[in-house]
Amino acid sequence: MSASIRVPFMIMVVYFVSLCSGVTAVQAQTSPDVSLTCDQPQPIEVYPGATRTTIIYCTLTNPTTFSEKVELTYQSGVVAVAGPGSATVPPGDTSFQVAVRADLRMPEGQQVVTITATVTQWNGAPVTGASSPTEAKVLTVFKQFSRLRVGSDEAFIQLRPKVDYLLVFNVYNDGNARDKFNVEIQNYDELNDAGFQLSLPLISQEIDSLAPPEQFRVQMRTPKNQGWTDQYYNLQFKATSEYSVRTEGVPNYQVQVMTIYIRGVYLPGFELVGTTMMAALAGAAIGKRSEDDQLVDQEGNVTPLDARMF
Repeated sequence: MSASIRVPFMIMVVYFVSLCSGVTAVQAQTSPDVSLTCDQPQPIEVYPGATRTTIIYCTLTNPTTFSEKVELTYQSGVVAVAGPGSATVPPGDTSFQVAVRADLRMPEGQQVVTITATVTQWNGAPVTGASSPTEAKVLTVFKQFSRLRVGSDEAFIQLRPKVDYLLVFNVYNDGNARDKFNVEIQNYDELNDAGFQLSLPLISQEIDSLAPPEQFRVQMRTPKNQGWTDQYYNLQFKATSEYSVRTEGVPNYQVQVMTIYIRGVYLPGFELVGTTMMAALAGAAIGKRSEDDQLVDQEGNVTPLDARMF
């Protein structure tokens, strides 16, 4: 291509490119549009006393050169939301916030919140069907929390020395998710030094949220200290949430105290001696009654006891 032809050709190319750019600019001005982006919110705490809320931070972007009015709608499922119903968006970005609130003790889980933005006015004029809605989906998470109760049908018992007894304690999971609970006798060493023999057949158990209580049994033998005993003791049954230790950073536990009153006498070998003496006394009593039930006269005749009454 000669130089004389090349120069006019380049001028025509530049002219057509500028025309296309102008058409694009006009189309951008005559086509309302908006984009929506939202950040992932913090998990929601739902334990008693918590605010049970989180904030979703969103941004509307207007790519046109005219101001827009945008309608905002929300789909939130099991959670409640509070946010603006509309926003005026000048060219560029505009931010807004949406508050999400969960129910008290909401079970551990998640919920998708859908936020939809639709341009309803552009450059002061209503928009009908010229703009497609845009939406953002945000995942809200309900955090697990630990909560437990410990109870027993008996708070006070009175026993003799050296007797076996079964103590039963109930552990309730009042948290919002399945949890594992570890149990122990908190003052085991103290009671062991006092002569108690204690054992826990079950030391941990997983319990569903708000399920019936799990029963933990303590097998106990009271002290056999020689002589007379008249003493009060406290047995401290402790249950701890494993989730709280592993995740919450502070152990969540409860202690149920049971008072045990030991009163009576214990002598080594007393049980065997006592049994032998009782058998001997019973035999003597039976023999005496047999003798009393008959009467022997001087001639050797035996007369029933009832006959002596006549």
